[in-house]
Amino acid sequence: MDPKHSHSVKLNDGHFMPVLGFGTLASEGVPKSKAAEATKMAIDVGFRHIDAAYIYENEEEVGKAIREKIADGTVKREDIFYTTKLWATFLRPELVRPALERSLKELQLDYVDLFIIHVPVAMKPGEELLPKDANGKVILETVDLRDTWEALEKCKDAGLTKSIGVSNFNHKLLEMILNKPGLKYKPVCNQVECHPYLNQSKLLEFCKSKDIVLVAYSALGSQRDANWVEKDSPALLEEPILNAIAKKHRRSPGQVALRYQVQRGVVVLAKSFTEKRIKENFQVFDFELTPEDMKAIDDLNRNFRYFRLSFGVDHPYYPFSEEY
Repeated sequence: MDPKHSHSVKLNDGHFMPVLGFGTLASEGVPKSKAAEATKMAIDVGFRHIDAAYIYENEEEVGKAIREKIADGTVKREDIFYTTKLWATFLRPELVRPALERSLKELQLDYVDLFIIHVPVAMKPGEELLPKDANGKVILETVDLRDTWEALEKCKDAGLTKSIGVSNFNHKLLEMILNKPGLKYKPVCNQVECHPYLNQSKLLEFCKSKDIVLVAYSALGSQRDANWVEKDSPALLEEPILNAIAKKHRRSPGQVALRYQVQRGVVVLAKSFTEKRIKENFQVFDFELTPEDMKAIDDLNRNFRYFRLSFGVDHPYYPFSEEY
């Protein structure tokens, strides 16, 4: 394997995705400029996979950071693997390409490396990220995901994205895409919440059997953003078993949680905006967990979700009522 791809996984369309990604979602109240600073730090530390999304509302800053690192010679554009996501208000097929073009314009890049459907639950189109009715309830609509997928395939054919995939899909929704008559490209990945409290072993097995890469978000637990996460959620990094394993390897619990995913063949996203943590999160390739460590971490699973997407619970494509 080309050393350039040594910490990468080959996708089903032939492109390579670095197994460790840098997440750019900022908690509320964090200034947007922080995303740019953190992205530059991450690239300096060695991250080459940058995970972003339209709904994070900071693609302009992240794009600027990437372009500055290209301009100063740290990286070339082809060294960077950049992911953006199609938000729920753009799932109608005719809105897909304009949504991607809008991200590209913010980023000032010619293409992204990966474009994924952010959630399978469509919302009413428009400028509002969370369109709500008079009672404050999110306004949903039903769009056939196969039509949305076809529009993503066209974006790939047009060269606007190298690869296409999905996020927050269960195995039934994946199967719906995979069994679509006239399917041109399979999803390369399914990005889902995944950590020791929700290890997604069944979904992981299913994805591996279809040559779809599982990408883990909230791999370190979650920041408690009140909009999405219950405030009494357990703090993963305080888990005693994780801490005991970390101590044994002279590592942080965060590094152990990331290494766990790498060893089970999951691409893992790590999000931090502090330099010490960003550096720490990148240091997961120079130690190995034992089979006993892996089993002990597997046993922490309790099917606990930080992100339940509860606004979409009545939607026909709500993904989390299935076991996997």
